[in-house]
Amino acid sequence: MAKQPVLRDDLVAYLDRYLRVAEIPDASPNGLQVQGADRVRRIAYAVDAAVDTIAAAKKARAGFLIVHHGLWWGRRERIVGTLHRRVSALIETNVSLYCAHLPLDCHGEVGNNVELARLFGLKVTATFGDYKGVDIGVVATAPRALKRAAFVGVIENALGVKADLLAFGPATIKRVAIVSGGGAMFAEAAARAGCDVLVTGESAHSAFHPAKEARVNLIFAGHYATETVGLKALDRHVQRRFGLPGVFIPAPTGY
Repeated sequence: MAKQPVLRDDLVAYLDRYLRVAEIPDASPNGLQVQGADRVRRIAYAVDAAVDTIAAAKKARAGFLIVHHGLWWGRRERIVGTLHRRVSALIETNVSLYCAHLPLDCHGEVGNNVELARLFGLKVTATFGDYKGVDIGVVATAPRALKRAAFVGVIENALGVKADLLAFGPATIKRVAIVSGGGAMFAEAAARAGCDVLVTGESAHSAFHPAKEARVNLIFAGHYATETVGLKALDRHVQRRFGLPGVFIPAPTGY
């Protein structure tokens, strides 16, 4: 436990500034989604806000849960069924829920995409992938050109996954585009950025022909797996900044 608890509102204000929540357009309402205890002694991190991850946060004695995928996605919803169970679990356990979706994907220090580049041994050189005026992805370079199969092996070793390859581009990889999660729609943008491959999480039928016609390789490393890394990096940052212990809650989906 931290020597002294941190006020919830102070933590929220810091995260909002650090992650630039107000500046990043998103379908998700980022920031504090459900208010819990007014003092925070331990933080839990999870990719998804689900009944299981909320229960795990309670078991870990965390009063604050930071997730990548929150409860709402840009539309008004009645709090019934699954959503009611999730909100009820948060309120009953007095756990705050904080969401960081695109602000965590594109963050320059702890974002999913810069963290993936670091784990793959790449150097980030630019951003790309415009979403409503903000670049979501990164462009990174390898220290030396790698055969496609070798680069897939680097990704699999770094994330502990079985990655899928659509070999539509060059046989060797040097310049890499990265968009975590569901970023397959950026295949053409990756090609325009001069990249040999786009690394993303989840496959998409609609990306097949655009990637093939743009002659860019596509590697799918799992939506869940590619979006764990930013949360872990954020945990390290928050521990340094506030001294608040954190726990990552694994809840893989297989996708």
